[in-house]
Amino acid sequence: MRLPVLALSAATLAAALTGCVVAPVAPAYAAPPGVAYVAPTYVSPGVGFVWAYHPRYGWGWHHPQYGWHRGWR
Repeated sequence: MRLPVLALSAATLAAALTGCVVAPVAPAYAAPPGVAYVAPTYVSPGVGFVWAYHPRYGWGWHHPQYGWHRGWR
């Protein structure tokens, strides 16, 4: 009698969790207080790039592995 109850509750739990997706948390980039936000002037260069603030060069597209897009001139 106990085995069907356990099987039913395990099946219910599995069905309830099939739609769950765990996504990594993206890093939060923010400018320090007193720095004005500047909107992007062109589209993101690819997947994984975020619009971020650099303390020396200002705003630009940054990727955690590839660094800053177009660098600074």
